[in-house]
Amino acid sequence: MSKPGLLIAVIDDDDSFRVAMEGLLRSMGYRTLAFSSAETFLASPEGERADCILSDIQMPGMSGIELKQRLDEQHRRAPVIMVTARTEPTIRQQAIESGAACLLRKPFEMQTLVDCLGRVLLH
Repeated sequence: MSKPGLLIAVIDDDDSFRVAMEGLLRSMGYRTLAFSSAETFLASPEGERADCILSDIQMPGMSGIELKQRLDEQHRRAPVIMVTARTEPTIRQQAIESGAACLLRKPFEMQTLVDCLGRVLLH
């Protein structure tokens, strides 16, 4: 179960995935914010309140990995869960090296997301 009041930012250029993740996270008791790009997230003052970030890796403009690097430069410590449909081994390595809390491959099981959130938020 989630802790009441935790805010998760969902960043993905795929509208259907973003809406689905918002609905799923809300059904789990989280509050959500949604953004179609990393740049929009970074420009939003609301984004600074996020307790956790769920970001696609491959997006037009700034990637999820570049977003994590920018957040580190800004000393923002919200854990970043990265998602991708890509399967190359280098993607996993890049995500790990960037400090991603988890890497989820689309499509993923709901329980995989629940387990990851449990590790990064509910400890």
